[in-house]
Amino acid sequence: MIFTAYADGRFDLGDRMTRCALGKGGVVAAADKREGDGASPLGVWTIRRVLYRPDREAPPKTGLPVQPIAPHDGWCDTPGDPAYNRPVRLPYPASAEAMWRDDHVYDLVAILAHNDDPPVSPMGSAIFLHLARPDYAPTEGCVALSRDDLLALLAHAGPGSGVAIAEPPI
Repeated sequence: MIFTAYADGRFDLGDRMTRCALGKGGVVAAADKREGDGASPLGVWTIRRVLYRPDREAPPKTGLPVQPIAPHDGWCDTPGDPAYNRPVRLPYPASAEAMWRDDHVYDLVAILAHNDDPPVSPMGSAIFLHLARPDYAPTEGCVALSRDDLLALLAHAGPGSGVAIAEPPI
């Protein structure tokens, strides 16, 4: 099943439309995506696996692989580093985003297959489907949903499921 995030902030869950947050830099063609541009890459991105913070969330019900995160988990966002766009253990010698955060946006995260097979520097890293802030503030390039909407999506997702980031239909 493919779920669609539209550049105008709508998200098609299949059975209903809901709200989402996308990158503060808008949407760009995947070939034009660059590290740090704040843009969400247009395209269809398979959901690789789901991460959750076990002190705040129960493992979600889903047909996708699920694993807990820990305080030392990070994601390398340094172009040119051998671990670029890969999970790393913190502290890491290059820049890496902490997955264990004080806010709640990474309490539940679906890893999207953008620029991961293999990662190409600097075409963008850490493009996730994660929890939205209460005001649906723009992301750094990810797709963000409410907790209830993300849990609903995951309940319907299985191998081969993905998220399309698209321009709105005319």
